[in-house]
Amino acid sequence: MEQTRNIAPVKLEMLLAIVHNSKLAYYSSIIQSHQANLQFTVAAKGTTHLILNYLGLSADRPKTLILSVVRADEAASLIEQLKDTFNKGGDYKGVAFTVRLTSTIGALAYGFLANEKSVKEEQ
Repeated sequence: MEQTRNIAPVKLEMLLAIVHNSKLAYYSSIIQSHQANLQFTVAAKGTTHLILNYLGLSADRPKTLILSVVRADEAASLIEQLKDTFNKGGDYKGVAFTVRLTSTIGALAYGFLANEKSVKEEQ
């Protein structure tokens, strides 16, 4: 009889956060402190630039989209910490939310994303 084992003890979620460029390193370090091993950053724009351009005002402030895979057991506390920081106002403002990931291909990939050092490749 073939024995199965649970190699995914922790669910994963994709964090999406839009922050000001000037605070990118700050938010990246917060996310990394919650056991996130993978982060992508992409240049972005906020929605207010559309209205300001229509009115002839140009106050475009560059933003960055941070995509990061986080553990589900860390996601709630990470979102709470980000919310507290966003409430500071000014350049600290931002938007963040998570989306649950339903599957990951490969035990090693899962182990890296979940920051699980005990996951080993099956022979």
